[in-house]
Formats: sequence, C-alpha cells, structure tokens
Amino acid sequence: MPFLVLSDPQTHSSRPIALLGAGVLGRRIATVFVAAGHNVTIRDPSEQARADAIKYIDENKHSPAVNTLPRTTRPSKLGAYTAHADIDSAVKDAWLVIEAVPERLSIKIDTMGELDQKAPKDCIFGSNSSSFRSSLMLDKVSEDRKRRILNVHFTMPPTINTIELMTDGFTDGDVITRVKDMLQGCGMIPVVARRESTGFIFNRLWAAIKREILFILAEDVSTPEEIDTLWRNMFQLPQSQPPCRMMDQIGLDTVAFIEDNYVQERGLDPEMTVNWLRRNYLDAGKLGKKTPQKGGLYPAASDAPSAASAREPTLLYLDVGLGSNLKDLSQVATNGKIMRRDATGSVSALVKGLPLPDGLDVSDSTGRLFWTNMGNGVSTHDGSVQSCKLDGTDIQTVIPSGGVHTPKQLVLDDAAKKVYFCDREGMSVHRVSYDGSNHEVLIKRGNPKVEKEKADQTRWCVGITLDTKARQVYWTQKGFSKSGKGRIFRAPFDIPTSLSAEHREDIETIFEKLPEPIDLEFDETTQMLYWTDRGEHPIGCTLNRAYVGKEVQRSKEKKILARHFHEPIGLKIDPRNKRVFVADLGGSLYTVSLDDAELGKKEEVLRDAGSYTGIALTY
Repeated sequence: MPFLVLSDPQTHSSRPIALLGAGVLGRRIATVFVAAGHNVTIRDPSEQARADAIKYIDENKHSPAVNTLPRTTRPSKLGAYTAHADIDSAVKDAWLVIEAVPERLSIKIDTMGELDQKAPKDCIFGSNSSSFRSSLMLDKVSEDRKRRILNVHFTMPPTINTIELMTDGFTDGDVITRVKDMLQGCGMIPVVARRESTGFIFNRLWAAIKREILFILAEDVSTPEEIDTLWRNMFQLPQSQPPCRMMDQIGLDTVAFIEDNYVQERGLDPEMTVNWLRRNYLDAGKLGKKTPQKGGLYPAASDAPSAASAREPTLLYLDVGLGSNLKDLSQVATNGKIMRRDATGSVSALVKGLPLPDGLDVSDSTGRLFWTNMGNGVSTHDGSVQSCKLDGTDIQTVIPSGGVHTPKQLVLDDAAKKVYFCDREGMSVHRVSYDGSNHEVLIKRGNPKVEKEKADQTRWCVGITLDTKARQVYWTQKGFSKSGKGRIFRAPFDIPTSLSAEHREDIETIFEKLPEPIDLEFDETTQMLYWTDRGEHPIGCTLNRAYVGKEVQRSKEKKILARHFHEPIGLKIDPRNKRVFVADLGGSLYTVSLDDAELGKKEEVLRDAGSYTGIALTY
C-alpha cells in the first residue's frame, strides 16, 4: 500500500474546514471551529439556511453555550467564515470536509463522489451521518480517497461535546489521529470506535435504553415520571457510577445471573451477552471488585504494564462552588465541597457548605485533610483554614474566619506537623501548626491596608510547595490575568534573625514572565518543579515542569507537559503510577503521564458540572 500523504498541520490555520449543510447541527459545528480559530466555509443550496447560519455564528461565537473552549484557552483571533451556494467555492482549498446533508444514502454517495472530484487530493472527508456507515458511501470515490474518509458523528442535541469517529474500513490511522487531535484542540471530546458498527457506540447504547423504556411503558409497569425519577437518582448524582464501573462494582457473576433470567424469560440469544461474559471474564475468575487482583471489565491495577505494584489512588478534590451545579448565585458562599473519587470511579461529597475552598492536602501521619476557604468573597477579609478526618467527620478549625484574607493553595510538612499556605489578597506566605498554634507570616509582599498594593496582582501569592530536605518554600505570584507577569520564587523556611517577613533579602526569583502561574508541586527525588498556569493560550492553561537543582541552567529546563486545560488550578504527583493529576475550574480532572514512553499524554478521568481547585491523593 503506498504511503498516504496528508496535509501539513501548519497550514490548517489558513486552509478552511468545509461544512456541507447549514442546518441546526451544521451551524453549531461551524461555530465550534470558528471559536477555536479555524477558518470555515459552509455550503447550502438554500439562501435562507446560509443567512441563518451566518447569523447564528455571529451571535454565538463568543457564547459559552456553544463555544466549547474555556475563556482562557480561546485563541486571540477567531476563524473567518463564509457561506456558499455552490460546492466548488466551499471545498476548493479545504483540508477537511464534513457532510451534514439529508440522511438519504443516495445523496451521500453522490456527495462523496462529487467531493472526490472537486476537493483537494489531500483533503479528508467526514460524514456526520448517524444512520449510515461511511463504508456505504464509497461507490463513487477513488481507492486512495477511501483512506481519507471516516464518520465524524456530532451528537444531538448540539450542545453535547462528544463526537464519535469511525473508520470506513479503509481509513488510514493517521487520518483518524489528525481529526481526533483537531477536535480535542477545539474543546470537543472525540471517541474512536474500534471497528465499523451500525449506530456507532452511543446510539447503540441509547437504542437499547429507549427500547426497554418503551417495553416498560407498553406493559404498564411504570410511568415516564417514575422512570425519569429513577434515572436521575441512579445516574445523575455526584456519586453515580457509569455502567461498566457499576457492573464491576456489582460483580460480573451477579450481572450474568441477572441476565440469565432475562434470557430464559424472553427467549433471548445469550451468545453475545452472558456467554461472551462467561468466556472472557467469569471463566478466568475476573468478577470485578470482588476479585481486585484479577479485575473485571476494568483491568486490575497490577495488570498495568508500567508498574507491577501500581495502585489506583483515591482522589480528594475541592469543588469551589462556582460551576453550573450552582443553581442560586446567592448561595455561592455555601456551595463549596470536598469531593472523593475512589479507585472504582465512585464519586461522593465528604464535606458540603464550604465558603469557596481552594487549597487541599492530606496528612498521612494523622489521617486528616487540611484545606483553605477563601471566605464569602475574594474581596472580604474572612478566609479560614480547616481540617477533618479522611471520611469527612470531625471538622476542626485551624485558623478561624477572618484570621487571614484570601487563603489559596496549601501544602503540609507532615513530619513537622506544619501547614504552609498562600494568602492572595493578603500578599503573604504563612505557616501554622496543625492545631492552629504558632501562626507565622513568613513572607509579606505588600500591605493589604494600602489599596494600591492590594490591587497590584503581581504581589498576589497563590501556589505553594516545599522542598523539605533543603528547607525551602516555593510560591507563585500570578500577576494580572493574561499579563505575562507571573513569577515563581523560593526562600528558606525560616526568616533570618536580622530580617523580617516584609524585608527578606534571601528570596530568589526562579522564573518570571509566565502567563499566570497557579499551583506548585515539587518532586524531591528528581528536583523537578511542576506548576499549573491558567493564563493566555497557547502557553497558558498548561501543566509545566522545570529542573530546579544545581546541575543545569534552570532557564533551559522549562517544559510544557500538557495543554488545553479549562483553567487548571490544583495538581498532585502520583509517583507510583508515573503521572500527575490536574484539577480545573471547567469541572474536569485529568492525568498527565510522566512515563518517558508517553510523557505528557493527557487523559480526562472525570468531567461534570463542578468547578475544581485543590487536589490530593491517598492510597
């Protein structure tokens, strides 16, 4: 098979993406691409549809309702967009064409054939069809073009961000990767079907759900209202588990037993259900959570090739309370939560009703969580520090409300039983004992009583971490939003006797001119400093690291490990699994690989309606 020549990714910012069809979904797809900086051409024979599509993009390209990129990761320049009546003008220089023409196979076959004649030779064709596999549309295209065609199925309603990609049976792997990477860069969530399947992945799942609901209604077993109530309470709560995780939790042997009853009662064919389950899992002793060493639908942690002793940690993270799960803005100061996600993926709230929690860490020696609360608002001087047991009970106050201004990120020196944290509007770095005694201000970068200094965000202290061996504290001063004036500093734990917190001559500037650095983490083994940055795209909204030891030049060691977060805040290294966890305000938790073979590989492990700040791990 000859080598497949693809378009140069560097030209994608100038070459357009063409959309055939200006209907409800087509115009929304166009808006996503325009918002991410891609030029777009739309083709529709209807003059009214073309006008409506342009109007829709005009009105919605900045709207978060359809613009899937978070504010801080949007490009400085939006893509250009035009609408055309003829197909020639729309596709003449396109690197990607997505058809959203009516769901008639004959029309789609003719459309693919026409595109093959009129689009550039290196152009990729995507079909948005939800009914037809793209392999059914190849009658009039060349053999080489078959390798550039795939299904690119956007979901209805159009505000859902998942997209399913599927081969036409000939699609080159690099083509799928190219389209997947582009969609991820637009803030979408692409999922690739491993082989051709009528209905793709979700539509098959949804078809089964719809079918069973109709059976229930037809048999007069329940009502629509009762069905929806059960669904909400089973699948739409913070602690709800997705279906495969739930089957592992229940036990695959129990799943098979239940399915056997349906098979017998309804006369179903068990070959592709319980028989498949027994052959591939039960006969091998893989029952899910009942067999932790063997796993189930999800593999056991010990099966991971990178580390035989790897163990999935429990995630503890803060929901600051500003996400779309806040229904009443007047309750923002009591909507914060400490969340827990265990190794099975089950999510629950440990503590509720917190006033804008921001920084979090775990004391292994005491079995307690410590966290900061910014207070009722960032302009009010009512911050606090609290702690509780790992199960959320026995909440204690370390620093009472008003003891600090706006405490942000927090880190523990567990051996010394000390809490270190930054006070943003207080422009300072603090240390306090676990029991609340010995509260000290170690570094003071301004006077909060002087309004000019308090308003100077280059003085605001935010992220913090420790090098306990060298007895040094690192912290960030983020600067104004997107200003490129963020800095990272370090200084010894203790103030020299001849100096004061306001006048320390032992502070070292590690990095400067950063977009907007937030949280920090230090790896004493590798002498690597990690930090999140929520500043301007493309070097903001990133996870970064740098070597800060003595052997090499620090200025040559800065590296962006991963990009396109939704305003990242907290991070935590998971050394057992060679990765970093990152939490962002967009409601997602991610892992970023530190393994040399997959360095920087980013995976989303959770996404919901929350808004996340601090994060910590327990094993």
